Amino acid sequence: MPHLPVMLAEVLDGLAIRPGDDVIDGTLGDGGHAAAILEQTAPDGRLLGIDLDPDARAAAAERLQRFGTRIVIAAGNYADMAQFAGEHGFRDVAGIVLDIGIRSGQFEESGRGFSFLRDEPLDMRFAPDAETTAAEIVNGQSESDLTRLLREYGEERHALAIAKAIVRRRRKQTILTSVQLVDVIASAIPTGYRRAKLHFATRTFQALRIAVNGELGNLERGLTAAMTLLRPHGRVAVISFHSLEDRIVKRTFQRWAQAGRATIITKKPLTATQQEIKTNPRSRSAKLRVAEKTT
Repeated sequence: MPHLPVMLAEVLDGLAIRPGDDVIDGTLGDGGHAAAILEQTAPDGRLLGIDLDPDARAAAAERLQRFGTRIVIAAGNYADMAQFAGEHGFRDVAGIVLDIGIRSGQFEESGRGFSFLRDEPLDMRFAPDAETTAAEIVNGQSESDLTRLLREYGEERHALAIAKAIVRRRRKQTILTSVQLVDVIASAIPTGYRRAKLHFATRTFQALRIAVNGELGNLERGLTAAMTLLRPHGRVAVISFHSLEDRIVKRTFQRWAQAGRATIITKKPLTATQQEIKTNPRSRSAKLRVAEKTT
């Protein structure tokens, strides 16, 4: 089942793109946002889609093949979008969209340990050839570094207890799978925390994924690149799924506005409608912010 594009109508409205416009989708995924953008910019608008994940690029290529040469797919990180834009002749960019969430297929089909509900190797790399895996972090970092990682990237209240449990367990056995890690987390937290609405392993897995893929740094670099690539009155739309990402987007847009470089279109972040949440539960935590370049 293809990944459903989150807040699609709101993204299209926020970008305010027209026929003939060139657009960059820095987080192509399965191509849901890209397909709608290409339809809106027909007959001759182009889209540059960037993604680290080869499975995502393959799915998008199949979904978007009907657009022919109007779609260009690049293998890489959206933080490097300026490089890809130069290579493919995207010099007058009207809109840029970044959907910072993890695609459904990565949870359900990748086999890389993103989900705490499956027994898979603790990998968590978006790009299979990236240097560091989650297993290397879990088994290699010190207790203090693990605690800091879980607190900063996972906002995990039991970070110290979980880090201590990880270090104890790995002395006896290397932690190599998602199920092994879930078992360690469960052993470290209070019983009531295990019964909370949010799965008790969510924040730890989030923290490891962010660390493995350098997600927060990439977001900052990607936003900087977006500002340089947009033409005057071009817009950037960013969908984030947790407070760390949203805070970076909010503060970056505020800095741009204060410097007179951009106008913030969304004074408050937009969220998904109740109807969308029913059909696509993943959209529940999504926040959309849009800014327009002034000069």
